[in-house]
Amino acid sequence: MNKTFALISLGCAKNLVNSEQMLYLLDEAGYTLTPEPEGADLAIVNTCGFIDAAKSEAIDNILEMAELKKQGKLGGLIVCGCLSERYQGSILQELPEIDAVLGVGSFGDIVKAADAVLAGRQASFFGDRNAPVEEISRVVSTGPGWAYLRIAEGCDNFCAFCAIPYIRGRYRSRSMKNVVEEARDLAAHGVKELIVIAQDITRYGTDLYGRRCLAELCRELGKIEGIQWIRLHYLYPDQFDDELIDEIAQNDKIVKYLDIPIQHINNIILKRMNRKGTGDEIRALFKTLRERIPGLVLRTSLIAGLPGEGEAEFEELCAFLREARIERVGVFPFSPEEGTPAAKMSHVDEEEAQRRADLILELQAPIMDAFCQSFVGKTIPVLVTDYDEEEQCWIGRSYADSPDIDGEVHFDGASREGDMALVRITAAEDGILYGEEA
Repeated sequence: MNKTFALISLGCAKNLVNSEQMLYLLDEAGYTLTPEPEGADLAIVNTCGFIDAAKSEAIDNILEMAELKKQGKLGGLIVCGCLSERYQGSILQELPEIDAVLGVGSFGDIVKAADAVLAGRQASFFGDRNAPVEEISRVVSTGPGWAYLRIAEGCDNFCAFCAIPYIRGRYRSRSMKNVVEEARDLAAHGVKELIVIAQDITRYGTDLYGRRCLAELCRELGKIEGIQWIRLHYLYPDQFDDELIDEIAQNDKIVKYLDIPIQHINNIILKRMNRKGTGDEIRALFKTLRERIPGLVLRTSLIAGLPGEGEAEFEELCAFLREARIERVGVFPFSPEEGTPAAKMSHVDEEEAQRRADLILELQAPIMDAFCQSFVGKTIPVLVTDYDEEEQCWIGRSYADSPDIDGEVHFDGASREGDMALVRITAAEDGILYGEEA
C-alpha cells in the first residue's frame, strides 16, 4: 500500500528542523511525501503557537485541511508543534476535525500517529517537553548549499512577554559530539553554510557541561572541511564573554553577522520584561563588538508598545537606533500572550503599538539603504540559493543576509544552486543587491 502525506511547516527554523525529522521518520516507514494535500492519505500541519498572528495562521491552515477532508479530498489530519502543546487540553475539542495531535516532546511519535490515523483511530501524543533533545535524523529541506544546525531546545530566560519556555520547555543543550557529527554529515552532503540555531545559543552547554561552550563549538565546526560559513542565531546580550568575542573575530568561517535580540533599550522596561542587563550594557556591548570585529553586521529584534513604554521611552529607543545605526532591524508590535506576566500589565493599544513599529521601520529604512549602497562597486562572496526564471538571474545571499529576514543578491553568471560565487555588485535597491559574477 502506497501511503502518502503532505506536510505544512509553519513558524520558526527550529520548528522546521522538527518537520525535517518527521520527514525522515515517515520516509523510513514507507510513507511518500506529496507536494499538495489534495488526494493525500494524510496532511500534517506543524504549527507555531507563539503569538496571535502565528496562532491564526496555524488555525487557518488546519481549517483548510479540514475542509479538504470534509470534501473527501484528504484522508486524515495530524496537527503537531507549539499550538498543539500550548492547547493540549482543548485542541481536539475545539477542532474535532483533527485525527491526531502531537506535542513538542513527541515529534518522534509521528509514525505511530500516522499509522493510527490510517487505521481509523484518533491518537494523542504528549511527551515530556523538558526531556533531553531527541536525536533524530532529518531530511534537509533548505539546501543544497545551507542548512540549520539546532544546538539546543527550550529556554530558561523567562522574558515576561514570551510564552516559549511554557511551550518548548526548559533549556536543553545537545551534546557537542552529536552536534559536530551532524555538521560533518551536512558538509558531506554539500552544505556550505551552517546556521546555528536555538532559542538562545549563547547559553549552549551551561546545562550539560556547567559552562558556556559556544566558542568551543564554533572552533570544532570551523575545522569541518567543506563548511565555509557559520552563521549565529540568536545571541543574548548578557551572555557574551571575551572568549566568544575573540572566537567570532578570529574564526574566518564565522560570518561577521550577529543576531542579538535586545527588544528594547530603556532600563525600566528591560527590568519589567525580566531581561538581563541594562540599556547602557547593551550600548557598551555593541560598541565593543564593532571595535573588536571589523566589518560586523548587527541584527536585532525590537518590540514596540511593551508595557511601560510611553512617549519618552519610545523616543529613547528611537534615539538609540539613530545613534547605533544597526544594519538589520526587525520590529514587532507588542502582543499580550496569555499566561505570561506581561499580558497582565498595562500597555498601549494594538493600533498605537503598530504605529510605533511603523515609525521604527521608517527610521531604519535610510540606515539600511545606506548599508546596501555601501556594497556597490565591491566584489563579495554569495551563496547561490535559487534561479529566478522570470528575471532570468541567479539569487543568493551575502554574509550580511540571513534567509527569509534580510535581503538578497540577484546576479548574472554561470553558477549553480549551492555554489559559492564571487559577485561584483553594480546596484542596490529596496534591500536587494544586483551584480555580475566576477
